Amino acid sequence: MTSSSGASRRQVLAVAAAAATAPLLAGAPAEAKPKQPKTWDLTILGTSDTHGNVYNWDYYKDAEFDDSKHNDVGVAKLATLVNQIRAERKGRATLVLDAGDTIQGTPLATYYAKQEPITSTGETHPMARAMNILKYDAVTLGNHEFNYGLPLLATWIEQLGFPALAANALNAKTGKPAFLPYVIKEVKLGGHGAPKLRVGILGLTNPGVAIWDKGNVEGRLVFADMVATAAKWVPEMRRRGADLVVISAHGGDSGTSSYGPELPNENPTALIAEQVPGIDAILFGHAHNEVPEKFVTNLTTGERVLTSEPSKWGQRLTRMDFTLTREKGRWRVTAKSATTLNTNTVVEDPAVLAAVRGQHTKTVEYVNRVVAQSSVELSAAESRYKDTPILDFINHVQTEVVTEALAGGEYAGLPVLSIAAPFSRTAVFPQGDVRIRDVAGLYVYDNTLEAVVLTGAEVKAYLEYSAKYFVTLPAGAPVNPETISDPAVPDYNYDVFSGVDYDIDVAKPVGQRITRLVLAGTDTPVAADARFVVAVNNYRRSGGGNFPGIVKTQVYNAQQEIRQLLIDWAQAKGVIDPADFYVPNWKLVREGVPVF
Repeated sequence: MTSSSGASRRQVLAVAAAAATAPLLAGAPAEAKPKQPKTWDLTILGTSDTHGNVYNWDYYKDAEFDDSKHNDVGVAKLATLVNQIRAERKGRATLVLDAGDTIQGTPLATYYAKQEPITSTGETHPMARAMNILKYDAVTLGNHEFNYGLPLLATWIEQLGFPALAANALNAKTGKPAFLPYVIKEVKLGGHGAPKLRVGILGLTNPGVAIWDKGNVEGRLVFADMVATAAKWVPEMRRRGADLVVISAHGGDSGTSSYGPELPNENPTALIAEQVPGIDAILFGHAHNEVPEKFVTNLTTGERVLTSEPSKWGQRLTRMDFTLTREKGRWRVTAKSATTLNTNTVVEDPAVLAAVRGQHTKTVEYVNRVVAQSSVELSAAESRYKDTPILDFINHVQTEVVTEALAGGEYAGLPVLSIAAPFSRTAVFPQGDVRIRDVAGLYVYDNTLEAVVLTGAEVKAYLEYSAKYFVTLPAGAPVNPETISDPAVPDYNYDVFSGVDYDIDVAKPVGQRITRLVLAGTDTPVAADARFVVAVNNYRRSGGGNFPGIVKTQVYNAQQEIRQLLIDWAQAKGVIDPADFYVPNWKLVREGVPVF
């Protein structure tokens, strides 16, 4: 408690200090204190990579979402934080942006794209319902927005109460933007007589769409370089009166790409900040990292560009704060900072929950349908480094579908191989009832099945490329399954084959690891000129992961979703029994000795 006597004592000390300095100033004219310029502030809140998460719910486990760090997920949690900050700021300028990957990623999102597509029913997409309650100011299109085709994307955009941006997605015929490139928002900064601030928001989507969703965009859209697009539009926005320029970019900041050099850079956020003058801040996504605050110096102007990435799935909210002054009729940013807020600190917003409750309930009922019985428990926990029945289940179904489709045709005489990746470390088919959510948890992407013809030499090159997933472990060195893979290579970019037998020697250098490659069940080496039909998903066949030799004309492409094929196979059989499909055909070795 502060007493009045305490306050008096401080005043006496202050007067005494002033008196002590008085002789030094005697006769000197009093200097006027410089007038401090008036300041205003702006807050920009940012989300990204929400991936169809509205409720704090794990549809694969049929339980509230939780992970080892006790993160929460969902737009309902984000809404509570956004509403708290708006209330705290009491009407002062607050903008809310999203950097993309919104309508794909959960069974909820899949249901309204596949089971009851909004293009057929006229139903409002759950992510439109949820985001409209937050009153976003703009959303950028992420690469996953293109997964379900342009008609569904157009329908979703029409349902939004705010603009969807993608300056570098161009009409393939005209070369003009196919979506809105940017918006300039005029905001009131609060306070009596405060001048208005014009905030330019530029949206940039990911050029990788041209590979990953080639079937949906080829001949319709082309995707220009994100850096060059920013260099084109930032000065245009400034000319049109933008006082502050913010980019909402669906691309990470590593400067690297998961594909080859034939497309513009996948993760150029830091390059944009360095190379394009006139940008105040960049909200970015795509890499699913948490970057609370990172400054990048522009090489031309020396100005520091504020950047931030709010993790994934609604686990974090970026908060950017700007302090501005008005000088000679122009705005100047005098300070800027950013941080990320954890959504596990708040409850879900009831208005968002209510808006999506019916759709959430319908999705939960759907994913809990029993499709088959499993004779034993099948787990994906070891699928990265051991041949497991649950991954063989995927390869068996893919092989069967392609074999039947090509029967009687020109490729009927060729052996059919299949490729699958360990998408999930946690997927399990329990002994007994297997539900749709169990199958969906094993195959979490909306990929479709395709097939191409590869030679024996191409199969070996593909396997060598895949084997770079593993770190080098000399013979005799301890092996820890937790650290056996290179952290720079995601699990989904490690593929295993069925239909040939092979060894991966992890003691050898990358490129020399396939020490045994023989025809299935034999000791006959695979000839370099042998020909195989290879069942593969559309992501990989289109160039995702930059695997060699796989980007070629399909001999099979019926646009069938692999997840649904797995569900259909299980329903038709009624029983999932490893005896029907498990064929151990690959292993990790060191100098010929199995690692496991």
